[in-house]
Amino acid sequence: MSTALLATSTSSSFPVLPSLIIIPLLGALLVAVTSRQRPELLKLIAVMTSVTTGAISIWLLSAFDSTHGSAEFQFGSHQQWLSDLGISWTFGIDGISLFLVVLTGVLFPLALLATNPEHSNRAWYGWLLVLEAGVMGVFVSLDLVMFFLCFEAVLVPMYFLIGRWGHGNRTYAATKFFLYTMAGSALMLVGILALAFLHAEATGGPITFDLVEIAEAQSLATTTARWVFLSFALGFAVKVPIFPLHTWLPDAHTEAPTAGSVILAGVLLKLGTYGFLRFGLYLFPEASHYFAPVFLTLGVIGILYGAVVATMQKDLKRLVAYSSVAHLGFIVLGTFALNTEGIEGGLLQMINHGVSTSALFLLVGMIYERTHTRQIEELGGLQRSAPLMAGIFTLVMLSSIGLPGLNGFVGEFLILLGVFNAHRWWAVVATIGVVLAALYLLWAYQRVFHGPTKEDKEDIRDLSLKEKLVLGPLVALIIFMGVYPRPVIERMEPAVDALIEHIETHVDGFHEPITQKGSSIGEDSSSDHGAHE
Repeated sequence: MSTALLATSTSSSFPVLPSLIIIPLLGALLVAVTSRQRPELLKLIAVMTSVTTGAISIWLLSAFDSTHGSAEFQFGSHQQWLSDLGISWTFGIDGISLFLVVLTGVLFPLALLATNPEHSNRAWYGWLLVLEAGVMGVFVSLDLVMFFLCFEAVLVPMYFLIGRWGHGNRTYAATKFFLYTMAGSALMLVGILALAFLHAEATGGPITFDLVEIAEAQSLATTTARWVFLSFALGFAVKVPIFPLHTWLPDAHTEAPTAGSVILAGVLLKLGTYGFLRFGLYLFPEASHYFAPVFLTLGVIGILYGAVVATMQKDLKRLVAYSSVAHLGFIVLGTFALNTEGIEGGLLQMINHGVSTSALFLLVGMIYERTHTRQIEELGGLQRSAPLMAGIFTLVMLSSIGLPGLNGFVGEFLILLGVFNAHRWWAVVATIGVVLAALYLLWAYQRVFHGPTKEDKEDIRDLSLKEKLVLGPLVALIIFMGVYPRPVIERMEPAVDALIEHIETHVDGFHEPITQKGSSIGEDSSSDHGAHE
């Protein structure tokens, strides 16, 4: 396998990837011109738009070539935009971005179905659709300027979703979220411009923002590349967020409406981790290798810090928010292990965290809707009146802990395996975070669903049909990806292997600790699929 990791495959006749951005934007425009006096129609337009986008993402999954070209970009689309500046509409997906596109396509319709805004229906649905378009743009863009525009575009709708429809101190949480992420991204913009101009100067060619062309050239001097990498890394680190840049996350999650928390946890946090994979490691392989110990250390600190602070939380939603800090620490750990097992595990854990934590936030929202409180000490004994809710909460909680047989185990196992092979002691310390996750989640579950029932919460209704339909796909994914992760791993592995080979090619003295055929879960030792050629 060559570094054809990013040689785009034949373009499809229908611009399927641009449609993932255009359809939600058209839906938002249609919502904007619909009367606010017709809330049912507004919701129907938003849901159908999002379902259509989700259906296209599912079609991409079925049509994706997993046998030949999954190390390449597929469904490519290229159109010049500002040719004098080297900016173009260039889109493509490979095994790394495929499942993040599908995750986005699945979560947005579920979030829209699960919640109803208390006011301003038109703006609510409009901003959610604009947010979906921005997220899709991040995952399919192969032009640095287009990526940055979509990366930044998600800030505005999320700011309004938290600030207008959130709870409690929502204005403070929304402002903090916006300022933190905007500050990190501003430096990344400087890095993007510096990278394009320095590349043009070094190669003597025109200015370009094409990801593949810049990454394959590796035209920057070592020291320069390290400084530019740091400008990218800061923007991604804030968006993840990595400790100690995480302080906006608990506030944003706690004050956000349920749909906002679902989208924030499910896909927005993945913009940073995806950025490290797609742009950090690929554009700056030497700098990524050089700074890997720093990010591994911050990842381990995030795992332990998030788990310890989550244990002390009195607000159930804030507890789940801090658990995200710990889980994202694992993803960062796997990414900077810089081997196939670690990166595959980190990518798989992005999907798993999106599914499991989104389900947890939906369940917390359902509990709040019934009890009007998220304080753990004010809850108790809910299992008696809502046994199905308790059962699903148990399943989702165990998947978040990483119980074997559920989706969380596969990702964490691959991450720890990759980190152990590369940096043994970091893996040993990170394992403590797995134990702490069991502590805070099991303890929270016991206090919320068991024990004496509060007098004013004895008649809590169980899940409705709509709530079952919303949670059903997430529960199915939790079980399927835990029992049979092979179809997912098979589609991402060629692209991950090619990324590792790209790093090996451009980093002197680098070698992947384990490159033996059949080393990954879901790969038969007798098969040559995913092996290095």
